[in-house]
Amino acid sequence: MVPGYRRDLAGHPVGHSLFRLTSATAIALGLGACLPADQRPELGVAITSNFAAGERRASPAVSPDWPRLFRSSELNRLVERTSGANFDIAIAMTRIRQADAQSRISAAALYPTLSGSADASRSSRPGTLGSKRGPFSDSVGNTFSLGLSASYQLDFWGKNRATADAGRLAAEATRFDRDVVALTAVSSVTSTYFQVLAAQDRLNIARDNITVAERTLKVIQARLSVGTATQLDIAQQESVVAQQKASVPALELSLRQAKVTLAVLVGETPAAITIKGGSLNAIAVPAVRAGLPSQLLQRRPDIAEAEAKLTAQEATLYAARAALYPNITLTGQGGLESALLKNLLRPDAAFASAAAGLVQPILDGGNLRAKVELERGTADELIATYRKTIVNAFADVENALIAIQENTRHERLQAEVVTSARRAYSITEQRLREGTIDIVTLLNTQQTLFQAQDQLSQVKLQKLTAYVDLFKALGGGWSETDRRAAIVATEAAE
Repeated sequence: MVPGYRRDLAGHPVGHSLFRLTSATAIALGLGACLPADQRPELGVAITSNFAAGERRASPAVSPDWPRLFRSSELNRLVERTSGANFDIAIAMTRIRQADAQSRISAAALYPTLSGSADASRSSRPGTLGSKRGPFSDSVGNTFSLGLSASYQLDFWGKNRATADAGRLAAEATRFDRDVVALTAVSSVTSTYFQVLAAQDRLNIARDNITVAERTLKVIQARLSVGTATQLDIAQQESVVAQQKASVPALELSLRQAKVTLAVLVGETPAAITIKGGSLNAIAVPAVRAGLPSQLLQRRPDIAEAEAKLTAQEATLYAARAALYPNITLTGQGGLESALLKNLLRPDAAFASAAAGLVQPILDGGNLRAKVELERGTADELIATYRKTIVNAFADVENALIAIQENTRHERLQAEVVTSARRAYSITEQRLREGTIDIVTLLNTQQTLFQAQDQLSQVKLQKLTAYVDLFKALGGGWSETDRRAAIVATEAAE
């Protein structure tokens, strides 16, 4: 066997590095939090004992229905529609059918071919071929035949089996890709829905601020009538009102475009879907644990996809190397042949032949060896891609955990800013009515309050988006059960 390509007990090809990684991962899962940092030279990826921003303990996989943890009935309905109507998921499903068909094509060389034939011919033979002297007379003859021919290539070097395995593993990869697409679609729907809610919150804040600014303007106008305010004071406050009104179109644009994006994600035209929305304040903050990095290797469909692609390429490389050796083909042919149609079915008309052939490439301009180098280069690329996928998976979890921690802290501090700004503005507004405060102080407290409220809404969105990113980074509930189901489905299709 060629190094780098083996078969497991089920007859499936596995690469050395993948086999070692799977075994090491199983051991890591058994040891749990006691695992020290483990450097795997064959992959060049360090699997640490815990995430830097997470807890040092194992945890079960997140729920496949994780969007329900946000406790929004409208979001739940949108996610359900996404699973059945999202265009990206539908496209991924067609790729599965294509890959299954290609897998069967790749496996066809493992079986003998059998073909039947039926021929009838009439020929004229010139008399000059039958005699050297004249007179010459032409001869006319008929030939009728029925036959079967069979051919089988002995898979002595395992080339055909490796090609079949490569096709099957490529089909598995498309199923894992479908899971990646589905997880991405659900995450996008959830994040976009939160953008709709955030835009609605910011619009409500802007409209409330317009009401507050207009109320303040009326107070200043009343002071002008008694001579305690100036036209400059009124102009400055009118500017505040105008600024708040000017912010509304941009927020409306953001809201409407988010709804359009959401419609496309659930497979509908914008006019065919109604999104009520609401407020981020009504969204529940879910509890989620990251678990151990070693567990993540078994819970990410993109890692499974990269692994399947790499193993398929190792099988393709094996097949390319086996093509350097002789091909041994067995052929057989038999049937009936007669010059008269009425004698075609007689036992005397039977004929048969069998042959064995061996073909060894000698000079091909370096074609076969170049193919080996091509497949080896592709395998090296997929090894690097596999490593990158694992590292990116760890980074995704770390980034999401950090974002949750920092945005949670930011939200708490920003809420304190809003509380203080609201209290300051309430005092300022009261003193304005009493005529004991200048317009500059009023303008400052207004702007501080308005900006603080808008910023708080944006921080809430960032925090909830970080939770969505974490669920996605943890695989969205994908598990080894889903991996086995994909493998079984691929084998059934083959």
